[in-house]
Amino acid sequence: MQHQLGFHHNMGRCTGCRSCLMACRNEHRLEPGLQWREVFPFREDPDAPGRHFLSIACNHCEAPECLRVCPSGAYLKRPDGIVMQDPDRCTGCKLCTMACPYGAPRYQPRLRKTSKCDFCAERLAEGREPACVAACPTGALTMIDLSTADRPGTVSTVPGFPSSDITIPSVRFTVPVPRRSLRGN
Repeated sequence: MQHQLGFHHNMGRCTGCRSCLMACRNEHRLEPGLQWREVFPFREDPDAPGRHFLSIACNHCEAPECLRVCPSGAYLKRPDGIVMQDPDRCTGCKLCTMACPYGAPRYQPRLRKTSKCDFCAERLAEGREPACVAACPTGALTMIDLSTADRPGTVSTVPGFPSSDITIPSVRFTVPVPRRSLRGN
């Protein structure tokens, strides 16, 4: 079996500091207003007292819709599972942005092309972690290889996350355990 690299996000450890987002922007020198990673507040139960965060970028899906719909062949899937985009082949048609249920490809009006997370392929080639993973101060965001084994206690989707049935995203989540009220409620 080929490798399938992906991200693991432990929502119980994430503080929402956005270090992952800033590390990605700095590593790739993204233009103002463009970001490949997003950090969202997450609250499964609106009445629950806790507040958690969800850090999401390209999920490097097993069956990427961006690759399937691109008429110019700008996308490819590497043997390690990383979905790459060749900006020189991109025509800016935006089909990938419409097809991706996770909003990973981002259109850049100034360049009239799309771009997306490349799992920091250059850093990986040097034996380093993706910038977002390396920058996470709590260890909430990690790199995993789904071809070897899933982590126990993880799930492939959380409420509000688009269906994983078609694309099979390479991301796993550890959902925080709800805190019990001290009053016994």
